[in-house]
Amino acid sequence: MSRYIINGGKPLTGEVSIRGAKNAGFKQIIASMLSDETTHLLNVPNISDVHITISIAESMGSIVTYTGTHSLEITTPEIKNQIVPHGTGEKSRTAFMFVAPLLVRCGQATIPMPGGDKLGARPLDRLFDCYRQMNINVEEFDDHLHFTTTGIKAVDFEFPKPSHTVTEVVLMTCALAKGESTIRNAALEPEIDDLIDMLNDMGAKIKRDESDSKIIHIKGVSFLNGTNHQVIADRNESVTFACAALATKGSINILRINPTIIETFLKTIEEMGARVNRGDDEVEVTWIGPLKAIDIETEPEPGFMTDWQALFSLVLTQAVGSSTIIERIFPSRFQHIATLNSMGAITKFFNPEIADHNAFYHFNCESDKPEYFHGVKICGPTKLKPINIEINDLRTGAMATLAALTATGQSTITGVEYIERGYEKLAERLKSLGADIDYIKT
Repeated sequence: MSRYIINGGKPLTGEVSIRGAKNAGFKQIIASMLSDETTHLLNVPNISDVHITISIAESMGSIVTYTGTHSLEITTPEIKNQIVPHGTGEKSRTAFMFVAPLLVRCGQATIPMPGGDKLGARPLDRLFDCYRQMNINVEEFDDHLHFTTTGIKAVDFEFPKPSHTVTEVVLMTCALAKGESTIRNAALEPEIDDLIDMLNDMGAKIKRDESDSKIIHIKGVSFLNGTNHQVIADRNESVTFACAALATKGSINILRINPTIIETFLKTIEEMGARVNRGDDEVEVTWIGPLKAIDIETEPEPGFMTDWQALFSLVLTQAVGSSTIIERIFPSRFQHIATLNSMGAITKFFNPEIADHNAFYHFNCESDKPEYFHGVKICGPTKLKPINIEINDLRTGAMATLAALTATGQSTITGVEYIERGYEKLAERLKSLGADIDYIKT
């Protein structure tokens, strides 16, 4: 397995450019398959999640050509295979999103159970409930899902709780359904709006309600064209480098990012005492003195994003006082805390006293287990120790890398293939900021 050798303890300084969003790029490759015409995507991140998506698309008949390091053309003149292959499909949660173009163009789809990071059950029941109202039959088996339809119908559907990825799958499916659909309590993430922009450029008719942005109206069309589209910048990557600056007591200019899409995070670190300078397409994050402890809860957009909390946990180990994180999106997403504890962090798990769990948490309560904790207290500042660790999760891997850069001494992070799912050339870019990090590829 590949690994990072890290000698930590140095402040990171300099500037870094942000690539296209992982959580937008691979989905837009899938969305291109709704049309038989060519789509040209720009600012596509060169990461393994994108490579897996391309591999699945090609197995179904897509012709994918890189026209540059971060740009590609996708043409799917016909769908030749309605079955997502188990090998690649189980590696990533992208797999179930292929159901949209397969149903629209072929009327059926067979999808392996979603893979990806171990975050707890994903709320696919919300997709199934919506699909059944759209005249789509859903059959669940031990290792796969089978979908069929005799004709996709428009729908007026309200999600019981907003779901980022499910909202996107429903939008892709409704774009070519007969009639006008309305999706209520839809998710608000900027990656969704980026997908809407792309689909509308392809000829779809999708818009958020002017009086309530959680309502999306879709007027079905009979076909979609190809388009040219630039993928939105990666919010998670931006926050990663901001956390790197604060944890190592450095200063980083983060380029090619609209600060408004990470404004919740920026306001949080400003409250803690960090200096933040915003531009039109960049942001500077600087440690200027001891950070104050803070309490946060993860929430859907526009709240504090669940993908940020592992990296932010590291920052809290360096803040003065006792901080808390309450995780409201996934039932089990504190796997990274064990890594921090092994490096000397002082933490304590707890469960918040909540009157109505179903109203407070955004995961399905039946996915919860008695052994899961939904809150953690983190005390700081803590002088972290080096670590030798094998990782098996993207966000934990990124956090462990930054923690090793924060600690004084040599650490080894093995299994960095997981990090490469979501970060392009992370070691190289950290090195450009002054990190002592070597990437040993095997």
